Amino acid sequence: MKISKYTDRDQWLEARKGKITGSRVKDLIVKRGTGRKKGFYELIAERIATPPTGENPMERGNRLESEALEKFIADTGKKVDTSLVIWHRDDDEDIAISPDGFMGETEAVEVKCLNSASHIEAYLTNEIPSEYQDQAIQYFVVNDKLEKLYMVFYDPRIMYKDYFVIEVTRESVREKVTEYLTYEKQVMEEVTKIVNELVGF
Repeated sequence: MKISKYTDRDQWLEARKGKITGSRVKDLIVKRGTGRKKGFYELIAERIATPPTGENPMERGNRLESEALEKFIADTGKKVDTSLVIWHRDDDEDIAISPDGFMGETEAVEVKCLNSASHIEAYLTNEIPSEYQDQAIQYFVVNDKLEKLYMVFYDPRIMYKDYFVIEVTRESVREKVTEYLTYEKQVMEEVTKIVNELVGF
């Protein structure tokens, strides 16, 4: 066993980056038959990404969104409308989505500027992180004419792969769209009924 000693806490913290430590092992060990845990992607991020600055993630996402859209436009040559809009279903205005960009009614863009570990995970797995999958499906729930959603991932802290796109087609989520739409309509009916009862209608 090799022992490295440090007198400075900042140096000690820096030396721990990209290594499996006792406090991190729970984020790495997986049960048989399951995929990688977030800690695996954090190790990669710590080795190749510029360290985060402590900026609020929501503010960072808003700040980087236009850069990400510019990269998408340059990459695809598409004319993207970035107007501040909300799409509503024709038959229920309470079922809605706010696209980051759209190309007519058949294509839309959603930008994600995630932490570096999540960015790397999405790239290596070619999958939308689970916490954003429902949002992707909602685009198709709201807009019956939508055929393709471009999920744009952008993290300039990773200079090796700061930008990539995962395409979602209606065909790939068709069953989920039907399931979500049925559920959302039921929820809104129940909400309306309770609201009407509470306000005396």
